[in-house]
Amino acid sequence: MKKTLSIFFISALLLCSSTLATPPAQPTENQNADYLANRPTANKTDPLEGFNRLMFHVHDTFDEYFFKPLTRFYNNAMPAPLYSSINYFYLNMGNINAVANDILQFNFYQATSDSWRLAINSTAGLGGFFDPATSLGLSNNPQDFGLTLAKWGWKNSTYLFLPIYGPRTLRDTVAIMPDNYMSIYPYINSMRASNSLYGLSLVNTRAQLLKMQEVYSQVSIEPYVFMRNAYLQRRDYLINRTTEMDSPTIAKNVKNAESNDVYYLNE
Repeated sequence: MKKTLSIFFISALLLCSSTLATPPAQPTENQNADYLANRPTANKTDPLEGFNRLMFHVHDTFDEYFFKPLTRFYNNAMPAPLYSSINYFYLNMGNINAVANDILQFNFYQATSDSWRLAINSTAGLGGFFDPATSLGLSNNPQDFGLTLAKWGWKNSTYLFLPIYGPRTLRDTVAIMPDNYMSIYPYINSMRASNSLYGLSLVNTRAQLLKMQEVYSQVSIEPYVFMRNAYLQRRDYLINRTTEMDSPTIAKNVKNAESNDVYYLNE
C-alpha cells in the first residue's frame, strides 16, 4: 500500500507539472517591468513564495534532464494515429472522474451528459481510443475534486509548488487523494498493470504539453511568475465555468464557445 501511494504521489505530480493557460501576448519592456513590480504576490495568493521558488528550481531541473527528454522521444517514436488514440483513451478515462464530481456538485444535468460521453466513447469509440461523442455535441468536461471543493465554498486558496508535482493550491493538493479514489487505477487488481497504465498517462500528458514548451521558454516574464499566474488564472476560469455549467442552456453555450479552445485539447 505504501509503495502504491508513493508511486501515485510522485506520478500524479508530473501530471500537472506543466499546466498552462493560453499564453498572453508577449508584453513590451515597460509592460513587463510594471507587471513584475505588481505581480500577484501582493494579493497574498503566494505567501510561500520563497519555498515555492526553491521547489520550482528543483522541479525544473528534474523536468529538463529526465521527463522532457523522455517525452520528446515519445513524441518522435509514436505513430501519429496511435498517438492520438492514446490521448483519446486517457481523456475517456477522465470522464469517470468528471461524472463522480458532477454528482458531488449536484450538477445532474452535466453528470448525465458526461455519462453519455463515457458510454459512447467506451463502446462506439472502441474503449475510448476514438472520440465520436465530441462530434455528437458531447465535448470533454474537465472536472476534479478541487473544483468540487471550490463549488461548495473553498474558492480562494494559497498557491503551492512542489518538486515534480508542479503548480497547485492547498485546496487542489487536498483533492489529490479523493480524485485518485474516483479514478479507475485503485480498482485494477494488478499493481503492475495499474502503475504501467498510470505511468503512460503521465508521459502522454507531458507529451501533449510539450507542444506549448516553446512559448513558455520564450516568454519574457520570469518562468516562475508566468507558471504561477497561468495556473491560478486557469483554475479561476474552471471554477467560474463549473458554476455556470449548472444551467443546461448556459452549459451548452459554454461548450460551444470552447469548441476550439486550447484549454480542452489535452484534458
